Amino acid sequence: MQKYINRLVVLFFVALILVGFSKMSNLDFKKGTTIDYIEVYKDDRVMKVYSKGKLLKTYDIALGFRPNGKKHFQGDGKTPEGVYYINDKNPNSIAHKNLGISYPNSEDIKYARENGMSPGGDIKIHGLMRRWEKFGLFHKYVDWTGGCIAVTNSEMDELYKHVKIGTKIKIFE
Repeated sequence: MQKYINRLVVLFFVALILVGFSKMSNLDFKKGTTIDYIEVYKDDRVMKVYSKGKLLKTYDIALGFRPNGKKHFQGDGKTPEGVYYINDKNPNSIAHKNLGISYPNSEDIKYARENGMSPGGDIKIHGLMRRWEKFGLFHKYVDWTGGCIAVTNSEMDELYKHVKIGTKIKIFE
């Protein structure tokens, strides 16, 4: 029985690795491609990127540590929902690069103030934290950020190269 369980565990990890390698193919777009729109589907844990209305790629993502529901307050562990814009690019963040998201917007600020709280900020699309780089594709199996959207470092390199400040991002439940 133990041999059977060990084989199943090994097969499971081999399958995860193969799925990971298949997702790594086509890791970069044609030179000059600009991602001009981003959609995030929190329930499905995917981010879709578009250029001129054409879907370019879908990324598997990790979210905030309490991802269900809309972000309202600093420290709630939720990833925002709504329409935002990429407002910053940081090649030297605590994670492997990041793209800033314009959270909080005026509605977010109003809601937080009405409830006597801070809406927070510093919501990003980012790669892995330096000490977690070894987890690579496996990071997406746990929601671990403080409210951000996480991808692998190679995916972050690709996004960083092709996303411009001002790009619209719509985050769905």
